[in-house]
Amino acid sequence: MTQDVLTRIEGRVGRITLNRPKALHALDQAMCQAMTDALLAWRDDPTVELVLLDHAGERGFCAGGDIRMLAESGAGGGKAARAFFFVEYRLNHLLFEYPKPVAVVMDGVTMGGGVGLSMPARYRVATERTTFAMPETGIGLFPDVGGGWFLPRMPGEIGTWLALTGGRIKAADCELAGVATHHVASADVEALKAAIVAAPAQIEAALARFAADAGPPPLAAHRDEIDQAFGHDRLEDILAALRASGSEWASEQLAVMATKSPQTMKVALRQLRIGRNLGSFAENMTMEYRIGARVVQRHDFIEGVRAVIVDKDQAPRWDPLTPDGVTEAMLDAIFAPLPSPEEWSPLT
Repeated sequence: MTQDVLTRIEGRVGRITLNRPKALHALDQAMCQAMTDALLAWRDDPTVELVLLDHAGERGFCAGGDIRMLAESGAGGGKAARAFFFVEYRLNHLLFEYPKPVAVVMDGVTMGGGVGLSMPARYRVATERTTFAMPETGIGLFPDVGGGWFLPRMPGEIGTWLALTGGRIKAADCELAGVATHHVASADVEALKAAIVAAPAQIEAALARFAADAGPPPLAAHRDEIDQAFGHDRLEDILAALRASGSEWASEQLAVMATKSPQTMKVALRQLRIGRNLGSFAENMTMEYRIGARVVQRHDFIEGVRAVIVDKDQAPRWDPLTPDGVTEAMLDAIFAPLPSPEEWSPLT
């Protein structure tokens, strides 16, 4: 059987390669555990100076998690979904706190779980094939894997816009948003990786040598509109600001948001507003685990997966149907602490 994650040491570099190309390297619990085991083994290994995370094939870095499994579990009590989140979020936190440099090559699709692997890394390399997104509100989920920490720390309200609309951005906008630290042509990726493996201490020189111009970021033209409309703390006020704008861009955002789950747009907005004031990444992951444990069992997630992934009719029937139907009491219940034995905790 082919391994879905390949781990090995090359020279003084710990190599992790996602190896599930037919599923666009979608993560399952075993893959997250394999990465965790490797990172723990290398953490105190003096022969490993740097960790390099990439993917096999050319279809993309990582499209997210195993959504079908999460929905099936959520419909039946959620035990497997909670177990997956627990292990995945520990991996996210381990990467965030990792004492050695981590470099990630985001060549192609980088969404959901792939964002959780890449954003904690010190070096985040985009190419012209990179497409970055957190599209979870379109399936009744929320931008987890650290989204509550990373998104509100992007310039202005770019992170809020990404969370609520599921907007997809390419390399130049990845640099603008702080998603990518470097841009390299996809044709040079293998040479870059070889240079890193040959001399991990010289990674910054290698990145500079292979640096390519990503061009002007399209999002720059809409920064003022994004900051003005998405700076509100209530979803209703964001929608009202977009309607009041009357611009073509604002109308496009309204059309997109009309397809998203009102419940999880409100969840995401609260998540980001809380997350920007938290003192540690672990606190954020504790919050996200509470949300995840509950959201996977709610109607909108199970219905969103049915409409987008299973039946593919692209016509989810959200409940509540409109933002004003999503009450503060509903959100309070989703964000409430879990019983102590069920709470998330980082690896010690």
